Amino acid sequence: MRPAGDPTAALADRLRDAGCVFAEDEAAVLLRAAPAGSARLEQLVARRTAGEPLEHVLGEVELAGRTWTVGPGVFVPRRRSEALVEAALDRRPGSVDPTVVDLCCGCGALGGAVLEGLTAAGARPALHAVDVDPVAVGYARRNLEPLGAAVATGDLFDPLPRSLRGRVDLLLCHAPYVPTAALATMPPEARDHEPPTALDGGADGLDVLRRVLGQAPRWLAPRGVLLFEIAARQWPAARRSVAAAGLRAERVRDEDRDATVVVARRERGDGGPG
Repeated sequence: MRPAGDPTAALADRLRDAGCVFAEDEAAVLLRAAPAGSARLEQLVARRTAGEPLEHVLGEVELAGRTWTVGPGVFVPRRRSEALVEAALDRRPGSVDPTVVDLCCGCGALGGAVLEGLTAAGARPALHAVDVDPVAVGYARRNLEPLGAAVATGDLFDPLPRSLRGRVDLLLCHAPYVPTAALATMPPEARDHEPPTALDGGADGLDVLRRVLGQAPRWLAPRGVLLFEIAARQWPAARRSVAAAGLRAERVRDEDRDATVVVARRERGDGGPG
């Protein structure tokens, strides 16, 4: 039982009344960010109870064992995407100097986590991260440039150096995959506070991913892999799109995280620069 006047319990009640599902956990996090009774805490609570994502309020998100800077106007990486990071590291190339590209990078957390994982395994990876949204690129630069990564603004492959064609060992792409009609059913904190370009995947959710698959074989190195996340029900359509691109599809399912990752591999001798 909590003692009377416990600030965590009182704050949890306020958050719960505002519709926060994990009110106790959020109260504890907010109290670590600012002391009870402080003006700073009241500012944070006001933003959260008004519907802002907790990560935007705090300015950070935890993914793959560390925190990454986020803020208003940027997509918040979900914990389920750790499955994509793990799948990429499980399929790390044999090269000592692998080339990694992170398309639709958002704040850069996925590419950064893979970069750090490869480095910890003894590799010397080079990471190029791209997003079409200048706000996301601003956060990606804060997170990735201190790690030595190159970050650019633009549409998918357009900003990448042409010298990378046929040399990309790991191609990460956290493209939007929510069908347009399903956007209205998303939680308000995502629907109202994250950019539509990071959520809306078109009629069946796979429009952007098909564009990526249309170009990926020209960028992947022999045995290079493209990894992207989808909803479980999208696997049949995603598999057909991967096959149409001349790549071999593998599904990685993580039930604990409710994550589905597609690994699309370029076989040696197929595709290539064009």
